[in-house]
Amino acid sequence: MSQAEIGLIGLGVMGSNLALNIAEKGNRIAVFNRTVEATRKFYAEAGALKEQIVPCETIEEFVAAIRPPRPIIIMIKAGEAVDQQMEILKPYLAKGDIMIDAGNANFRDTMRRFEALKDSGLTFIGMGVSGGEEGARHGPSIMVGGTEDSYRRVEKVLTSIAAKYENDPCVAWLGENGAGHFVKTIHNGIEYADMQMIAEIYGILRDGLKMSAAEIGEVFGSWNKGRLNSYLIEITEKVLKAADPLTGKPIVDLILDKAGQKGTGKWSVIEAQNMGIPATGIEAAVAARSISSMKEEREAAEKILGLPSVGEFAVADRNAFLKDLESALLAAKIGAYAQGFAVMSAASKEFGWNLPMPTIAKIWRAGCIIRSQFLDEITTAFTKAPDAANLIVTPAFAAMVKETDGALRRVVSAAVLGGLPVPALASALGYFDSYRRGRGTANVIQAQRDFFGAHGFDRIDGADSHHGPWGSGLNG
Repeated sequence: MSQAEIGLIGLGVMGSNLALNIAEKGNRIAVFNRTVEATRKFYAEAGALKEQIVPCETIEEFVAAIRPPRPIIIMIKAGEAVDQQMEILKPYLAKGDIMIDAGNANFRDTMRRFEALKDSGLTFIGMGVSGGEEGARHGPSIMVGGTEDSYRRVEKVLTSIAAKYENDPCVAWLGENGAGHFVKTIHNGIEYADMQMIAEIYGILRDGLKMSAAEIGEVFGSWNKGRLNSYLIEITEKVLKAADPLTGKPIVDLILDKAGQKGTGKWSVIEAQNMGIPATGIEAAVAARSISSMKEEREAAEKILGLPSVGEFAVADRNAFLKDLESALLAAKIGAYAQGFAVMSAASKEFGWNLPMPTIAKIWRAGCIIRSQFLDEITTAFTKAPDAANLIVTPAFAAMVKETDGALRRVVSAAVLGGLPVPALASALGYFDSYRRGRGTANVIQAQRDFFGAHGFDRIDGADSHHGPWGSGLNG
């Protein structure tokens, strides 16, 4: 029997779907799970794909079944469990073998693991996989970090299983050590912001315009035919139109308003702050999820404080306002993507990755959760201006921001005056207004810092005095 081209450990939902995808694309794969029953069940249910699958019940059998140098995907819960699995594997591996963490790992863990194996003869790949269960089974977006040689060993398999956009596979080697997992983290941060912005628009339609779930679904469906065309807009229409089988009511109206999170959004915010790059849309989205989890506190606060004392949500021209909402969402999404790419650009310099921004946009065009029509435009923008300081100053996106700025301003104003929370939409407006203003207000902050801490400041006239006259009279 011929050896497998690749191995996979961890036959949970994501691991099973990825293994079936690999097998279906003509790649022989060895599989192993800590519990033998899971391996047997997976193989029994693999149907016609059994011929491409080698089920293994021991680590020795598993490693022996893979063609050297052996690439082994570890698809288990992120964190300490990955380190433990690596330690179990090590004694059975040989020089050149590759351990591949395909979970939602913290990129700093990936860098540590990569470094720890550097002189061992083994190597490590941190592989971001986006697309959820469906993507894993039929074609995800794949972001690879590791040595280029190790990527070449698995490139054929990964290219075969990745999502395709106009026959272009959505997979790429992005750099050494943690590059792939970092890009996946920022992908997820943008995803948080995108989802929160959609939720805020939904809130305006539901609580401001008093529209039903089905009516709001129709609105999102119409937007999906235009510039907002994307996976998240598409599924938003579907969830809003779905009925509960038990009651016949819109299922979305019966879902508890507490959003979960697994950490990647928070990591995005932490790393953006570490590098001094504003990612206000992602920050607002992470904070909004945290507030959503405080259901009991929110209900108690509503009883104490009441809702804002405002009049009826007044819209003079409903159709014009719906167009404003569409443009406002586009503007806010541009802000979130611009922030995400700015964070990646800073990380690329800090960690020496040389992240290819046009390539990242290209591999996000299909398979991943944030796939959208304008990723093509982002690809073009960064291809034409690879050294652009920010996406929003590239010609195409500068024009889009100018075009949609008024709508975003009107929508945020209407929501605030109507007492409807729009933290992510408002953050996008604040980001644009701050970024585009050549003379800001930080001069007074610098004066304050010098007053209480003698931190000094730079002068616009170039004069040598870098401290204020606070001690010579102004401070009494």
